[in-house]
Amino acid sequence: MLRHRNLRLLVTGGTVSQFGSAITPIALAFAVLDLGGSATQLGLVEAVFALCEVVTTLFGGVLGDRVPRKVVMEGSAALCAVVTGVMATLVVLDVATIPLLAVFGGLNGVVGAINGPSSRAMTPLVVPADEARQAVAVRSVFSTLTMTAGFALAGVLVAIVGPGWAIGVDAATYLVAAIAFSLMRVPQTFAPSGASMLGDLGEGLREVLKHSWLWFLILQALLYHLFFGGAQSVLGPIVVSGELGRQSWGFALSALMAGFVIGGLVCLRWHPRRALRNGVLALSLTGLFPLAMALSDNLLVLLAGAFAHGFGLQIFSVFWESSINAAVPAEKLARVHAFDSVGSFVARPIGLALTGPVATAAGYDTWLIVVACVVSGSSLLALTFSGVRHLEATPRPAVAP
Repeated sequence: MLRHRNLRLLVTGGTVSQFGSAITPIALAFAVLDLGGSATQLGLVEAVFALCEVVTTLFGGVLGDRVPRKVVMEGSAALCAVVTGVMATLVVLDVATIPLLAVFGGLNGVVGAINGPSSRAMTPLVVPADEARQAVAVRSVFSTLTMTAGFALAGVLVAIVGPGWAIGVDAATYLVAAIAFSLMRVPQTFAPSGASMLGDLGEGLREVLKHSWLWFLILQALLYHLFFGGAQSVLGPIVVSGELGRQSWGFALSALMAGFVIGGLVCLRWHPRRALRNGVLALSLTGLFPLAMALSDNLLVLLAGAFAHGFGLQIFSVFWESSINAAVPAEKLARVHAFDSVGSFVARPIGLALTGPVATAAGYDTWLIVVACVVSGSSLLALTFSGVRHLEATPRPAVAP
């Protein structure tokens, strides 16, 4: 698979930048705390980043269908290198303030979000059509491995060289990514459009609504992130550390990442005719993680639930992205991926904010069971849609308009 030069460059640029991106959130958190910031202030800094990222993703989708996606990706990476480099310099020189970090965090979210839709839409352009699904799996496996390494190294870097220099590592990785993307040789994938930005967005939305399986599973993903985001980020550390110790939560997250890796490797070899149906069925496994947290105080059961969650989610993610790439015309692909990202993640901040009070009122274990029923039940419900069950994604050659 990696014999294709363009795919090697795409994987190199993507994984290197994601390695750095895994470091910065942790380093930024410690930078805010070192300035005397409270948990509320840290949450606001992260909320600014998330909000800017969601809002800009739709613009990134339009841009990725208007101009060459390679140009969008290398430009986004170069701008991220500048913004992150300035933020690192402010922290190293001890002139940063919490509002200033929020501003630069928001800028980083803006320029980084521009890259996302183009990056996902780039895969069909770098390999033959019949290898597109394997290429998605390869990118996913490398992404998971490098992000895991980034998370592991972030704390070490912050402890040894400080938050500022750790953020500087992220800036350097963006620069490497920009160089890698600039070396790709891919077809020009844009057609001059006389429509306005809103007109282009409307065309992308109509493409989403044209496919019942597409818009229904985006709504299902919205439910998933609304419920599970808080279960993992808020309740998970509290429940697991209280029953099994803090180190057990780290073990659980490691098992989750292992599930991602194994799921991606399975997708390299498994090529079902109705991939989306099998992916949605695998997604129903994700409820086993919150269920294990709620019902068991056995570490092995917890690790098995975490692994099953990662395994099922990864298989769904690969088959889902491959189905979109195959079903959507190339000239609309970036916009559709943008609507997918925004629709999936827009409710996550709400879930994070509401999980604490709702779970406190209902009881932690009770709420985790509710979460398990929602994430697994909504997946099984999706299988009642004939479009989901019967979709056969025939690879679409990525020909420039």
